Amino acid sequence: MNAAAVALAYKQCERITRSRARNFYYGIRLLPPRQRSAMCALYAMARRIDDIGDGPGAAGAADNRLHALQEVRTSLELLAKATGEGTPAVAAPPGDPVLTALADTARQFPVPIGAFLDLVEGCEWDIAGRRYGSFSELVEYCRRVAGTIGRLSLAVYGSSDGPAAEPLADALGVGLQLTNILRDLIEDRDVMGRVYLPSEDLARFGVDAALTGRRDDLVALICFETGRAAEWYERGMALLPLLDKRSRACTAAMTGIYRRLLDKIRVDPEAVLHGRLGLSSAEKLVVAARAMTTGTA
Repeated sequence: MNAAAVALAYKQCERITRSRARNFYYGIRLLPPRQRSAMCALYAMARRIDDIGDGPGAAGAADNRLHALQEVRTSLELLAKATGEGTPAVAAPPGDPVLTALADTARQFPVPIGAFLDLVEGCEWDIAGRRYGSFSELVEYCRRVAGTIGRLSLAVYGSSDGPAAEPLADALGVGLQLTNILRDLIEDRDVMGRVYLPSEDLARFGVDAALTGRRDDLVALICFETGRAAEWYERGMALLPLLDKRSRACTAAMTGIYRRLLDKIRVDPEAVLHGRLGLSSAEKLVVAARAMTTGTA
């Protein structure tokens, strides 16, 4: 690969990550430069896929988005074939900085490029307006759109016990995605026309498919789902001791930010019905500092 082109490609991926994923970027800033660049390449590709899935919801546009996802799938399949899933024989796709950086990342780390295809499938489910009857079905969606990122990240981090680490990284991804779903409950419904919470849970709490009805019932449902998300975090936190110091700090920072967001929802579940909750920059810095000094979330 042309070294200058690769360097520019990584810079573009870092710009995408810094501007589009502030929570994520707080964590990866704690990594050494080589790993930080690799994580930016992974995020930039994930962002590309997610942006296609979250485009305008018109019927005609849906066909266009599915076609765009198919193009991404094809490019990833070609890249996976070219890299041999992390072998040195990597061909740089011309004219695409995200694919260029991703190809170089796959040259340096054993990145399972094909894992991105799970994310593509999850976005296809979004475009199709898929609903989830049970919590286990929702977990499968969360594994595709967020657990995948945890598993990809492990390739960059490395681990003292790979077989044990992978399901734990997946669990953290599920916890993060459940937090996102609760944070964006009303925005997803009103803007995207999506309700992710399982139908069986809606029925259990007497909430209809449009999330309307008695406010107390909806608040009780949100409280119930925050408890489930917390359980996935607790399961996934066993990953931290399996990572090196800097990777552990990175993971602890990202997890800590989302866990504190979940704590805010648990304290005031009704707040998500009035707007998007978030942490201030000062709060995020405190989490990042704690992660760096103690390796905990």
